[in-house]
Amino acid sequence: MRSGHALVLFSGGQDSTTCLAWALSHFAHVETVGFDYGQRHHIELQARDTVLASVRQQFPAWAERLGPDHLLDLGVLGRISDTALTSDTQIQMTAAGLPNTFVPGRNLLFFQLAAAVGYRRGLHTLVGGMCETDFSGYPDCRDDTLKALQVAVSLGMGQRFTFETPLMWLDKAATWEMARSLGGEALVELIVRDTHTCYHGVREALHPWGHGCGHCPACELRRAGYERWTGSGNA
Repeated sequence: MRSGHALVLFSGGQDSTTCLAWALSHFAHVETVGFDYGQRHHIELQARDTVLASVRQQFPAWAERLGPDHLLDLGVLGRISDTALTSDTQIQMTAAGLPNTFVPGRNLLFFQLAAAVGYRRGLHTLVGGMCETDFSGYPDCRDDTLKALQVAVSLGMGQRFTFETPLMWLDKAATWEMARSLGGEALVELIVRDTHTCYHGVREALHPWGHGCGHCPACELRRAGYERWTGSGNA
């Protein structure tokens, strides 16, 4: 257990929930921050509240360390973006070789705004669920990008910030296993039941791996990771 305080970039999805559990297992005090940027899967903002409530109820030791949640209005990002995450557009690859689910500058802004909250709250460790193993090639998820941003943010704020990305080198199957190792089957069940990852915002069907349409890139990645982790894909 570290004595410091941490701020988790928390979307209400599988990855950020696993990172929240990681932070609660490592830090004496943890707060969360989320961003409303006009995302098409706006239902994830509701999932944030559900997940936080479930964590407080089911994990008393973590509840003692879990502090306030902060939700920031970042609607301008949605208004200046022309992506499949911020408008009703078919998901496809672009001429730049990236899926059109890439929201330019999103994670850069998230970390900068999280640092501003952390500066005010005395939270100098920022925790994000970015990953360079199972990912769509988003350049603002790369380890080099976030290391460079950590330096720039620390210089610009006049205080040292540390960016922690515990999932950076894990594939999705290993992310499921990390959740189990941190919170047991109760945390795995919480992630399946309460978190939201589907780009289309589908919540009607509950699959073994969680809610979702089952076809968008986020659902496919989550399902494939779960099946590798459980071996169910070979059944």
